Amino acid sequence: MFRSRSKDEQGATTKVSASEPQQPRDPQAPKGRPTPKRNQAQSQRRARAQTPANRKDASKAQREARRADMARQREALANGDERYLPVRDKGPVRRFARDYVDSRWTITEYFLPVAVVILVLTMVRVPQLQSIALLLWLIVIVAIVLNSLVLGLGLKKSLRAKFPKENLRGAVAYGVMRTLQMRRLRLPKPQVKRGERP
Repeated sequence: MFRSRSKDEQGATTKVSASEPQQPRDPQAPKGRPTPKRNQAQSQRRARAQTPANRKDASKAQREARRADMARQREALANGDERYLPVRDKGPVRRFARDYVDSRWTITEYFLPVAVVILVLTMVRVPQLQSIALLLWLIVIVAIVLNSLVLGLGLKKSLRAKFPKENLRGAVAYGVMRTLQMRRLRLPKPQVKRGERP
């Protein structure tokens, strides 16, 4: 570990350093970077001057920037602009999953209104209506499970055919969860009509 290097190793290092030409560097330029032009330096100085001086101003500026980002994101969710969508909705795979779901009629999108009706029926103090409500719950749950299985398998097959080399992780669950929302309440808004295949 502490022994001296052999003459061959010393000779190899001197040959390498001798073969590499020395680059002359301007002593005024820091780290080989050219001096910025005057207008660039002034704009950088102004940008530094506009940074908030205290924590209160900094947090206020951060809140305003976050508010602007959220407004841009809401607008993107309404019109389907890919640039400003949240991370979970971005990409061609997620877009295809949304279009696949939005182009079909599904039983599961009517789950919320049916659930409200069933809850009202269970609150009525008539035993026959309560037993009908329990039977409806069972039918709705079975229908949702079957519909989700059929749609999930079809979506998985279509995704594998269309995007064989893409990462499809979570796309089927994303599509199935979208079916549980009523069509007009879905975000991002549906971009295809019913019956129109993506």
